[in-house]
Amino acid sequence: MNDEVTGIRWGVEQRLEFIEFRLFWEGGVRRKDIIKMFGVSVPQASKDLTLYQEQVPGNVEYDKSAKRYVASHDFKPKFLQPESDGYLSRLRTLAEGLAKPSESWIGYRPDSDIALTPHREVDPSSLRAVLDAMREQRSIEVLYQSMNSVRPDPVWRRMSPHAFGYDGFRWHVRAHCHIDGKFKDFLLPRILDVRSPGLGGVTGKDDLHWQEHVAVEITPHPQLTDSQKKVVAKDYGMRDGKAVLSVRLAMLFYALKRLGLLRDPEKEEPRAQHIVLLNKDDVQAALRRAEIYNFGATEINTTKSS
Repeated sequence: MNDEVTGIRWGVEQRLEFIEFRLFWEGGVRRKDIIKMFGVSVPQASKDLTLYQEQVPGNVEYDKSAKRYVASHDFKPKFLQPESDGYLSRLRTLAEGLAKPSESWIGYRPDSDIALTPHREVDPSSLRAVLDAMREQRSIEVLYQSMNSVRPDPVWRRMSPHAFGYDGFRWHVRAHCHIDGKFKDFLLPRILDVRSPGLGGVTGKDDLHWQEHVAVEITPHPQLTDSQKKVVAKDYGMRDGKAVLSVRLAMLFYALKRLGLLRDPEKEEPRAQHIVLLNKDDVQAALRRAEIYNFGATEINTTKSS
C-alpha cells in the first residue's frame, strides 16, 4: 500500500485495498461485494466507496447500466501494488482448496486447475510442538520414521529445530539432530509423535549450510533457437541472457532438482529442459561440500530428509 495514505484505520484501509483489487483485476466493484466480503452494513459500504473516490479522484466511474463502479481509463492504483504473482497465488490457493472463495478476494473465478500432488498429512499437535521449540530455541524429542536402512523403525530422537524448508512438494524442518550431531532435514509427515521439550544448545546461526548462500547462474539451453532463447529469458527474468538465483546451500539440492539441473541439462532435449547452468563446476562443488549429492550417483545422501 502507498506510504502516502495516512489517517485511515486498518479495517477501512483493507476494504479500500479490496475495492482497488476488484477495480484492477475485474474491472469493477459493487457495494454488495464489500458487504459480502467484510460483513459491513450498506451505509458503511457506501462510505467506503465515497472515501475511495475522495482518496483517488478520477480513478473510478459509475456504470449505471451495470450498476457497479468501474475503473476509469486513467486508473492508477494507490492502495494496491498489482502483481501477477499475487493474483495467481490467490488463484492457486483456490484451485488447491487451501482457501475459501471469500478469502481470496476473487469475484470472477476463471476456470483453472493445477497439477496436484498427493496431500501429505502433518499432525497439527506435532507442528505446534516444533514451532514452540523453534520459537523458544529449545529442543524436543520426536518419534521419527526414517527411510534409510540404518533406522528402519520409528526412533525417538532429540532435535533442535530452527527453520522450515519447502521443496515445492513437501515441508521439512531444518534441525540439529542430537543423535547424529549435525543439522539435517526432517520431513514433517514422518514425525509421528513429540515429547519432552528441553534445552536447545544449538541455534540456526550454527547451521553453516543454512546460512551460506550459493549463486546459481542459469541461461537458456544452447540448442534453442534465438527466438526461443528470448522467450525463455523473459520467462525466467533473465538479463543479458542469464539470471542469478541466490539459494541456501541447505536448499540447493531441492532447487536444482525442481529446475531439472541436477545432472547434465545440456544433454536433455531443449524442448523439455529450457535452461542450463552457467557455473556448473561451482554448483557441483557446493553440493559436494555440503555432502548433499554426488553427481552421477543414483541416490541422495541420507543427510537429506532422513
